[in-house]
Amino acid sequence: MSVSEFVNNIATMFYNSNEMEIMHYLSYLFLFWGLSVFISLQSVTAPYGRYFRPGWGFSVPVKFAWMVQELPSFVMPLLLIFLTPCSKIGNPINVFALGLFLLHYFQRTFVFSLLIRGGKDTPLFPFVLAFLFCCLNGYLQGGYILNYAVIEVTAVTIPRIILGTVLFFTGFFINIHSDHILRNLRKGTETGYKIPKGGMFEYVSGANFFGEIVEWTGFFLVNWTLPTFAFVIFTSLNIGMRAFHHHKWYQEKFEDYPKQRKALIPFLS
Repeated sequence: MSVSEFVNNIATMFYNSNEMEIMHYLSYLFLFWGLSVFISLQSVTAPYGRYFRPGWGFSVPVKFAWMVQELPSFVMPLLLIFLTPCSKIGNPINVFALGLFLLHYFQRTFVFSLLIRGGKDTPLFPFVLAFLFCCLNGYLQGGYILNYAVIEVTAVTIPRIILGTVLFFTGFFINIHSDHILRNLRKGTETGYKIPKGGMFEYVSGANFFGEIVEWTGFFLVNWTLPTFAFVIFTSLNIGMRAFHHHKWYQEKFEDYPKQRKALIPFLS
């Protein structure tokens, strides 16, 4: 068997008449997974970063962990483009929607990970879970946009697509700016934690998480599909709870923590 025949056989395994149904089931799995994570995080914190706890397997260097675990979400859609037929690749709006997804994960994989300063190593178990999620989500979002998402420009859809695009880039820049603030809290050889100030941190403790949720909400509005809906719900339940954990942690650690600052949603909660 030639290399090309092998590649074509592998591609055929994932590209058949029932693939859309499989992707819908995968979307429901994400919704269930997100709800399960949300329930479990009511009583515990995810054991990485400031909440690192031993007993979750050996640790992975933080820069390596972030780059490797995020990489599949960037690579999987590209593999689908080059190795499988893509019926929607000729639709500019579908290509634009995929470009939004790739932009985020290019930044998270090749920029954010390399800019990390210090940071605790990541335990193996959450690293593996994050890697698995990004593999599945890269395939789900990329494959659905490239083959099944019907994204048409009409008088009805244009306002939604424009709003979604604005929200995506607003959240994208909030996320990047908030990460910049967090990276620069410590000066020189300083250690320990400080109260983040500036940008959306004036309103919420989880400014970076708020930005990412806004970003993926915009992504959903552009696409208007079950997979993107499942993705934004999973993300909101997962990192939303981390924002509340951070808020509680800040309040307990710093007596002068701003009283008016909320956890995740400005002015609300």
